[in-house]
Amino acid sequence: MNAYVDPDLCIGCTQCAGLCPAVFQMEGTLAVALPGPIPSEEVPQAVDAANACPVSAIRIEE
Repeated sequence: MNAYVDPDLCIGCTQCAGLCPAVFQMEGTLAVALPGPIPSEEVPQAVDAANACPVSAIRIEE
């Protein structure tokens, strides 16, 4: 599974980086997903982070 953050939608609220720092981090005022597959042990937290995004800027795809 991979995570993606849409920079056009992200409002930089830091929710995802706070919930799953192994997958998401802040670059300036916007969140980004680290490249590559989500480590299997981090998938539940990454999904929680995507669901917590107030503007639905995060996608989790297989």
